[in-house]
Amino acid sequence: MVRYYLVKGRVQGVGYRWFVHREAAELGLRGWVRNTDAGDVEVVASGEAGLLAELKAALRKGSRGSRVDAVMEQDLADEEDAKLGPFEIEGAW
Repeated sequence: MVRYYLVKGRVQGVGYRWFVHREAAELGLRGWVRNTDAGDVEVVASGEAGLLAELKAALRKGSRGSRVDAVMEQDLADEEDAKLGPFEIEGAW
């Protein structure tokens, strides 16, 4: 199962991507997290439905210093999984 999340709120400049990376890696999910130009954070994650539900709960909770106003989600085609590797942060230096 592959899912796309868009997280809105104060989620840039507060360690949110690193938080998501740690949570997703602990769950053994594949995919990526990155900032958007609009100030949101995008996440694509692939794994079992129960693990994705755990990730969504973590996305809602957020990192210390973050404020999550909304988490929107959308299922992606299973074929998208072939493009994903171990969970990573895109655009981080």
